[in-house]
Amino acid sequence: MYQAKKAARSEFVPIRQLDYHVWIWGEPAPPQVPLVLVHGWMDVAASYQFMVDAFARDRYVIAPDWRGYGLTRAPATDSYWLPDYLADLDRLIDHYCPEAPVDLVGHSMGGNVAMLYAGVRPQRVRRLVNLEGFGMPASRPQQAPRRLARWLDELQAHRRGELDLKSYDSADGVAQRLMKTNRRLSADKAGWLARHWARPDEQGRWRILGDAAHKVINPQLARVDEVLEIYRSIAAPTLAVETREDSLAQWWRGKYTLDEYHERLKALSDVRVEVLDDAGHMVHHDQPQRLARLIEAFLDA
Repeated sequence: MYQAKKAARSEFVPIRQLDYHVWIWGEPAPPQVPLVLVHGWMDVAASYQFMVDAFARDRYVIAPDWRGYGLTRAPATDSYWLPDYLADLDRLIDHYCPEAPVDLVGHSMGGNVAMLYAGVRPQRVRRLVNLEGFGMPASRPQQAPRRLARWLDELQAHRRGELDLKSYDSADGVAQRLMKTNRRLSADKAGWLARHWARPDEQGRWRILGDAAHKVINPQLARVDEVLEIYRSIAAPTLAVETREDSLAQWWRGKYTLDEYHERLKALSDVRVEVLDDAGHMVHHDQPQRLARLIEAFLDA
């Protein structure tokens, strides 16, 4: 089993009618800038442990479980909306850092949220790191009827339990699932992650700590013109990290490409792209040491 090198403490913060679960590493140490880490879809805040362990020096790190993930209970909803993540993050930063900007790191969905937040609240972010948060393919107005119909259909499917997440007979079963999804994930890390990514229920079945309603499609079309306007408002120097494996090619099969993503990044006034080898989409699991060095060099420059 992986042994965490830097101990985290767990606390709950009242945010927008939810008791938000937050992992904290280190202590406030002004003038050190707090580091906020936000995770991706179907992930948890504890997922950053390997990267935090690899930091060369101790930092004050704040990492929330998004609503309906980890130990942050799901709200009374059957679908989730991207603006809610922005509002949750805004309140979280105000709670922990009311008078100073933060350094903000987001992975995947969390990277998308971090990019949007940095454009909407540019004064609250000193430096920004986006780990494979590519955004969504551009949409067309003609897609609206079918997308809304699909949303309605998936709401019905969720009500019938058809979107429920698979349960497992043990933590080892969860670990095996994690290693099957990510072939680079070692058994010791998978075993550690499994016990934070899932919990046993009353019957002893291990269940993923993610609300099935997250699987319901967003009915709103992706408006790239709006996203670019937000990107143009980002004031923070930005580091965009991607991997040589090209996740977009695997997900979208040519419907959305790295070239298109890089074109969008041109809207930012200060951005650099770094590519890591021998890593997949879960780069903070695959290359935590190299990623930690890259991020620390960027934050401390």
